[in-house]
Amino acid sequence: MLSTFAELVTQTDEDRRAFENHPVLMDAVARGLSVERYRALLLELYHVVWHFNPVCAAAASRMGSPGQETLQPIRHFLYEHMHEETGHESWVLNDLEAVGVSTELSRAYEPSVHTLALNGYNYWSADRRHPCSVLGMLYALEVIASVYGGPFASAIREALLLDGDRGVSFIDSHATMDAHHMAELRQIINQIKDDSALDAVLESVKVNFHHFTRIIEAI
Repeated sequence: MLSTFAELVTQTDEDRRAFENHPVLMDAVARGLSVERYRALLLELYHVVWHFNPVCAAAASRMGSPGQETLQPIRHFLYEHMHEETGHESWVLNDLEAVGVSTELSRAYEPSVHTLALNGYNYWSADRRHPCSVLGMLYALEVIASVYGGPFASAIREALLLDGDRGVSFIDSHATMDAHHMAELRQIINQIKDDSALDAVLESVKVNFHHFTRIIEAI
């Protein structure tokens, strides 16, 4: 019998492969991106990262109330995760500065409809679907970072002749960091026994992979 986490991986494998096998991603990992396209990606990524902790906070605020005592460990997990992720949007801003986009322009940038859809779904799902849906967001984003972040950062560094981690600090660092986070996430997901919570996590993984694929596709 598969663990809860293994079942989640199995049931969302097709969604992960749709992201992994997208021609835009495959080309970017193989050959990098032009500076214009990389700027476009970082600008979208800034708005994803900026909303990451607020989505987690929205979910945590709905956990641990009377009748939801079993969610208390997940709430504490989110507190720790938010602490670790605090300020990471500034890493994206630093990378944007390194490739010629000022902080003022980055903050003023209007995200695409795909990024709006991703963030909008995650807020809605944490508030209206089930607070455990946030774990689906974490899973999808950490799979993307831990599995594809390293090769992508290397390709960008070579294509744009960047020095060290200058310009790729966010993507490169999360390639290693999120591998550790995935181990922690596996443990917390395996503690979930409620079917409605598991359904929400499963749906969230699928939706997050879908919208992030659209973000990559559009750059």
